[in-house]
Amino acid sequence: MAQIWTVLKILQWTADYFRDKGIDSGRRDAELLLGASLGMDRVGLYLNFDRPLEESELTAYRALVVKRARREPLQYILGETEFWSLPLSVSPAVLIPRPDTEVLVEEALRVANGSRVLDVGTGSGAIAIALAHELADAQVVALDICPQALAVAADNARRNGVDDRVRFLERDLAQLPEGPFDLIVSNPPYIPAADLDGLMPEVRDFEPRQALNGGQDGLDPYRLLAAQADTCLVPGGWLLVEVGIDQAAAVRQLFDDAGLVDGFVRDDYGGVPRVVGARRGADHSIH
Repeated sequence: MAQIWTVLKILQWTADYFRDKGIDSGRRDAELLLGASLGMDRVGLYLNFDRPLEESELTAYRALVVKRARREPLQYILGETEFWSLPLSVSPAVLIPRPDTEVLVEEALRVANGSRVLDVGTGSGAIAIALAHELADAQVVALDICPQALAVAADNARRNGVDDRVRFLERDLAQLPEGPFDLIVSNPPYIPAADLDGLMPEVRDFEPRQALNGGQDGLDPYRLLAAQADTCLVPGGWLLVEVGIDQAAAVRQLFDDAGLVDGFVRDDYGGVPRVVGARRGADHSIH
């Protein structure tokens, strides 16, 4: 007699299987994958714990489980994630937005004074879209070097109803548009090249390398941003960036050396210095 797999039984089995594969969030991932497969949310699963799965449903679900067991990120398997409470499509062309990056959005909203915003290395468009969503008068220019990423970002802007105020450009961060902009934000690549192979498998094997590799010491993108602040920012305009662990002091020094003023560091909610900001002086150009 064929074994009967109920919703609860398959969830329990998958959670154990994922744990054996080194996936800490096994039960949650199992629920999200099964919910996507069956067209249910997690509450729906709880209300149907005793429901047997048909063979076609098991086959579809097993295909998703195999992908996750290979450490493919859950967000890529599902094709979407959430950032700033906004739904976003994601693909292997873009870095998966992290909750820590919402701190960068919070700081950008705190200092925002003017409508012209530049998002450098936009990826999925998460930061640009969040800012456009919160700042009704904002006109956002969002850059990325990857055309596939820009296609994802443009779709996300349409999905969230801000495509009329976010303009996407295919451009490297070494060639920023002159603007001038009231605010520049960036979550640039900041992993030192030598550290890339030691990242978690989900990141190392699936997320785009060009969105991770910050050069030999991880600071190359910040040098480029600081060097262009003079021509890109209005007097008094802010440059805000996300940084990696143990990078905040070095990035703040780069901004100081470039002549930016009023520098600050903001921790994320885990207590890690995560955002560095500074502004162009109001009364003189940076030299």
